[in-house]
Amino acid sequence: MVDYHAVNQSYQYGPSSGGNGAGGGGSMGDYMAQEDDWDRDLLLDPAWEKQQRKTFTAWCNSHLRKAGTQIENIDEDFRDGLKLMLLLEVISGEPLFPHPPQRTAHSWGRLPATAHPCASRMRGTSLPGQVQMPWCIMFWRKVGALDVPFLSLSLSHLPGERLPKPERGKMRVHKINNVNKALDFIASKGVKLVSIGAEEIVDGNAKMTLGMIWTIILRFAIQDISVEETSAKEGLLLWCQRKTAPYKNVNVQNFHISWKDGLAFNALIHRHRPELIEYDKLRKDDPVTNLNNAFEVAEKYLDIPKMLDAEDIVNTARPDEKAIMTYVSSFYHAFSGAQKAETAANRICKVLAVNQENEHLMEDYERLASDLLEWIRRTIPWLEDRVPQKTIQEMQQKLEDFRDYRRVHKPPKVQEKCQLEINFNTLQTKLRLSNRPAFMPSEGKMVSDINNGWQHLEQAEKGYEEWLLNEIRRLERLDHLAEKFRQKASIHEAWTDGKEAMLKHRDYETATLSDIKALIRKHEAFESDLAAHQDRVEQIAAIAQELNELDYYDSHNVNTRCQKICDQWDALGSLTHSRREALEKTEKQLETIDQLHLEYAKRAAPFNNWMESAMEDLQDMFIVHTIEEIEGLISAHDQFKSTLPDADREREAILAIHKEAQRIAESNHIKLSGSNPYTTVTPQIINSKWEKVQQLVPKRDQALLEEQSKQQSNEHLRRQFASQANIVGPWIQTKMEEIGRISIEMNGTLEDQLSHLKQYERSIVDYKPNLDLLEQQHQLIQEALIFDNKHTNYTMEHIRVGWEQLLTTIARTINEVENQILTRDAKGISQEQMQEFRASFNHFDKDHGGALGPEEFKACLISLGYDVENDRQGDAEFNRIMSVVDPNHSGLVTFQAFIDFMSRETTDTDTADQVIASFKVLAGDKNFITAEELRRELPPDQAEYCIARMAPYQGPDAVPGALDYKSFSTALYGESDL
Repeated sequence: MVDYHAVNQSYQYGPSSGGNGAGGGGSMGDYMAQEDDWDRDLLLDPAWEKQQRKTFTAWCNSHLRKAGTQIENIDEDFRDGLKLMLLLEVISGEPLFPHPPQRTAHSWGRLPATAHPCASRMRGTSLPGQVQMPWCIMFWRKVGALDVPFLSLSLSHLPGERLPKPERGKMRVHKINNVNKALDFIASKGVKLVSIGAEEIVDGNAKMTLGMIWTIILRFAIQDISVEETSAKEGLLLWCQRKTAPYKNVNVQNFHISWKDGLAFNALIHRHRPELIEYDKLRKDDPVTNLNNAFEVAEKYLDIPKMLDAEDIVNTARPDEKAIMTYVSSFYHAFSGAQKAETAANRICKVLAVNQENEHLMEDYERLASDLLEWIRRTIPWLEDRVPQKTIQEMQQKLEDFRDYRRVHKPPKVQEKCQLEINFNTLQTKLRLSNRPAFMPSEGKMVSDINNGWQHLEQAEKGYEEWLLNEIRRLERLDHLAEKFRQKASIHEAWTDGKEAMLKHRDYETATLSDIKALIRKHEAFESDLAAHQDRVEQIAAIAQELNELDYYDSHNVNTRCQKICDQWDALGSLTHSRREALEKTEKQLETIDQLHLEYAKRAAPFNNWMESAMEDLQDMFIVHTIEEIEGLISAHDQFKSTLPDADREREAILAIHKEAQRIAESNHIKLSGSNPYTTVTPQIINSKWEKVQQLVPKRDQALLEEQSKQQSNEHLRRQFASQANIVGPWIQTKMEEIGRISIEMNGTLEDQLSHLKQYERSIVDYKPNLDLLEQQHQLIQEALIFDNKHTNYTMEHIRVGWEQLLTTIARTINEVENQILTRDAKGISQEQMQEFRASFNHFDKDHGGALGPEEFKACLISLGYDVENDRQGDAEFNRIMSVVDPNHSGLVTFQAFIDFMSRETTDTDTADQVIASFKVLAGDKNFITAEELRRELPPDQAEYCIARMAPYQGPDAVPGALDYKSFSTALYGESDL
């Protein structure tokens, strides 16, 4: 036997020969090389051979009957090569001999073996200077006593030439030539034929014949099968697995054991033609019935000939893989139209899924924006409410409510606002990547609207806290002044009690001269006392005036009481003047006066006033806010205490005057009335008040020391807060600067930058306990009513705002990098391109603000090779590009917009025409589609989505229920209500 291709080793058909046939791919060559293992030793299992004979015969007849013929015996009917060539013509769709072959200048006639130029080459030796002709194929036959070479030209490998017509002779050489022509045609399709020669086919070698037919089946029935980048056997197996996956008791893992029970064949038919098979009635334990059912249905309704016997498959431990593959490939080709529809459906599903996801994101944005704006709308009037409360307790409750708002209510809203911006940016990025129009929120719900509302909220919030603290200070001062007013008013009212009656008393009309003189002196003492009380009345009036100016809530009662005191004071002045005039009329009659009593009265009255003032001061309330203020009060109190020895000596001198008067009266046997006629201040009163002063001094000492301790504690709180604030504040500023640098610099890949930013985010979150500690310290300061701190320039408000800005900045920066990654991956931009984009952008971003002005952006475009020079054409092109990257006409081009523009310039995306073409496949080339077709080809939710949104078809070929898929597809990529 002559090996047809072993002789021509320098020209093997397949991938190495550079063949351009449909099966010229490397994967097919490798797979077919593996398939050639079946006949390495020319061994074939008898059961498998039987199955292959039947299957291959049926497969060949399914094609030969198109030419009006068939074969009965696969070993015999292909021996002359005629039906083999006819089979190849039918399955390839190419005529094998459209015109007579042309004889070339290198064609050789029949020559003696010794004279033939190729003889030595065919036997393994090359003649000197012999030209190598890979298209020349030689066969040797025994003719008489000579080995005569027969030359066949493989014209299919010459440009523009095909095989000659088959030879009709009955001689063996004619048959070999015909078979060789068929084998040449097979090889021209990129198929390696190893160990298969024309002589074996002509001699009726069953194993070689079956191997040749299997090679043909592989090339023309299986090789072109491709499912998700897998081809041939793997592609066919994957197709079977996909189609049978939903069926119980079916698990296709190979092309032998997995098909024995017949359920897989029935599942394939039921998946594509469910009306032909009652799958639920099939039983796994009845494989013969299952197989026969599938074979009969396939032959009757699908025009797939019966290529297998159920009994042969069931009674074979391992059915023949090639027979099963041949039969299953017929199912694949029968249902290939459905496969195209599935591919079209998948494309539509993908587009619709993107659209549905975007709609969900839009709805979420609208809902979150509405909720946030409603919260801002409700909160701003509360923060702008400046109606003061009447008491400190009520204002402190408002302050506590404000603290709860800052600690509990506002932080989640800050997070919601940040997340809303992130969702909006992500949605816009996805819309751009899917070639959809930009999302425009409802009126009043733009990100800028939310930012404006938030700015208004923070302005109201800033003024609200300051107003609360001022109101508390005001009410605290009001309470202090009101209490002081009540104390002074009570003292004055107690002093004036009975004074009007005394001044109206006309006792001088019946008094003796000595009594009158005494009354005169007594009245002088009263006038002195009255003058001493003038300051107190003025103080009472001044306090009342201040309470009115500070809008004290009980001003009416204060004014009434103050007016009463002033009216009474005026009345006392008038009565005093009238009584003095009356006494002066009788003054000439007064001659005797007790100088000692008078002196006592004159000295006792001021001293008594001094003691009353001292007691009033010692009992006076005080309020301080700093350690310096309390130390000032302590210093003043110490000065007061230093005057007590002199006051005690004055008291003893006054008492000595009284004692001297008593001694003189006793010495001169003068009968006294028992009281000093010039004053009501008795020694008992002086001593009593002096003892009161002595008791109040240590109490005042204790009160001042307690206040000093309190202020020292407050000072400690100030220093503690300042120490922590002076650390946290600079830390936040440093982090803000570092994040800004990271967003500008190009250190590593985008993933590296994202990882670096997330590390920063984690470090920021880990730093939160320091902020919580500062909040706790601030809470203690607020509870202690400490309103200023000279040890730090940072307030809690500054820290909070800085922290919120830091969290928002890191979140926005991470989102920008994630969007850049999303853009890069979706558009196929390499890391080098992304770095080049960033380097170009940074080079022209002179102020490192993260955005380019128009002139900077124009310079950047020119550096990238765009023709946007300063002429009419260049300006028009630049204006077009600016309308793309800056649709809002803000005058700035962000890096994200720059990347989107560059990616659109270099990549492509789905278009409306592609979606329309996919719908047209599902509709069977009609200009419309029906709801039934959509429900059959698409998943339920996406089918209903299309039905609900497609407009009725209005064309002349419309039928009831026809839907317009063209307008629907166009709407997906343009302005619409979808």
